[in-house]
Amino acid sequence: MNRQRLIADNLARIRGQIADAAEASGRTAADITLVAVTKYVGADFVQDLVECGCRDLGESRPQQLWEKTAAIDCADVRWHMIGHLQRNKVARTLPMVSMIHSLDSQRLMQAVNSAAEARRATSVGLLEINISGDESKHGWDPEELPALLERMNEFPHVTVDGLMAMASREGGLDRAQRDFAALRELRDSLQLRCPETVRLDQLSMGMSGDFTVAIRGGATIVRVGSALFEGVETD
Repeated sequence: MNRQRLIADNLARIRGQIADAAEASGRTAADITLVAVTKYVGADFVQDLVECGCRDLGESRPQQLWEKTAAIDCADVRWHMIGHLQRNKVARTLPMVSMIHSLDSQRLMQAVNSAAEARRATSVGLLEINISGDESKHGWDPEELPALLERMNEFPHVTVDGLMAMASREGGLDRAQRDFAALRELRDSLQLRCPETVRLDQLSMGMSGDFTVAIRGGATIVRVGSALFEGVETD
């Protein structure tokens, strides 16, 4: 079986799992955005994904995002910046992405706001939350969010669409389920005090090992990488 056929089969399986998990949470597959994470593969594999129907692609490293956006032949692909974004890479990255999932600090918010203002544009992003409390992870402490929302007028060129988080590395799916529930509950409580530029409609949570749990927990965006390339030689 050729590489693109394997990828197509993996994609169909994952979409089926998304549909089943969405139905279990009282929604449909159309309510969930699959972001295909491409950080472990080259541009030729990404092109295969695009030709199989993927239009939302996610990268963790700005340099790889720059290279792949230039290499992919498809005008309607939407790129997502899902990893830590250094402030000195914001200006170059911003024109290439439809959403930044990793707005993880006030200094980054300021940098994105300035770069968007220079382009006379508005950048769409998600606040990255360290929901598990893991010291090695980037992101806002949940307790910081109310004060941040009160200062959102400082970032008029940033539209915050929701929250993003990763489950704890420890504790398996049971811990992941608790982390996802905590993020949803945080979002629900914050929606009561949001300014106009903050909607919090989106919850980006869940990866290859736990995306169905995340969908059952309320995810609207899942970030799936390795499961899309199962059985495919990527070296």
